[in-house]
Amino acid sequence: MTDAPPPSTGPIALRCSILKHVPHGFSTRCGGVSSDAYASLNFGNPGGTPMDDRDPPENINENYRLLLDAVGADPQGLGRRVLEVNQVHGGVVDVVTRANPRPELAHDPKADALVTDDPAMILAVRTADCLPLLLSSGDGRIVAAVHAGWRGIIAGAVPSTVRAMIDLGATEIVAAIGPCISGEAFEVGEEVAAEFERHFKPETLVVLRQPAKGGEPWNKPHIDLKRAAFLQLAGSGAVGAQVLPNCTYLEPELFFSHRRESGKTGRMASVIGPAS
Repeated sequence: MTDAPPPSTGPIALRCSILKHVPHGFSTRCGGVSSDAYASLNFGNPGGTPMDDRDPPENINENYRLLLDAVGADPQGLGRRVLEVNQVHGGVVDVVTRANPRPELAHDPKADALVTDDPAMILAVRTADCLPLLLSSGDGRIVAAVHAGWRGIIAGAVPSTVRAMIDLGATEIVAAIGPCISGEAFEVGEEVAAEFERHFKPETLVVLRQPAKGGEPWNKPHIDLKRAAFLQLAGSGAVGAQVLPNCTYLEPELFFSHRRESGKTGRMASVIGPAS
């Protein structure tokens, strides 16, 4: 485990030119109000954390306010509603439309992806090594946010989200793949590698067994989640994708990492909303 230094004065969020027509952003760990293991822009608590060790909800709410302001999520003051899901590392996509905004929801639905055409919504997924994915139709009318760890990739969260967007009327879908653990850092067991080898051809280089620049093979296989998501997007009908190069594990000054911090760490949020 690598001890993370105090957060730098880096950016609150990273944005992608491919999504320039819609409000969006991938948060870093910089510029928030949380402290200790959650310093400083935290959006969640590890599962099973005792109440005394949890980041207070008021901190997380203020962090969301800072993030949404930084990415220009509500420039017209519409009071957009942040919609999250209870992430379960699967492939379920929850669709919330303008015609059915579902204000009756008392708790976050169990899913790993959200799709909406409602400009009153901001979709959010939380990650700390898993892959965040933000998508938009070409006109910015329909957007989606996806949380995809290795289980979500295998479960088809990415292609299922693209299909849900198309069913809602999206065309010319583009995507941004955000910061996650890199192939260099994501060591897995042979059973996980076998799952990916069943889903991806060897020449796609999703399963890695030695560093890209050559050298001795790793003791265990590694998985390139960004490459896997990119291939699934290309095979599902998306017309373009932008991949951010950042690794959550290897950049402790900018990102939380579940693996680096052995579970006790904060969460980044990736947010997107339809064009208003």
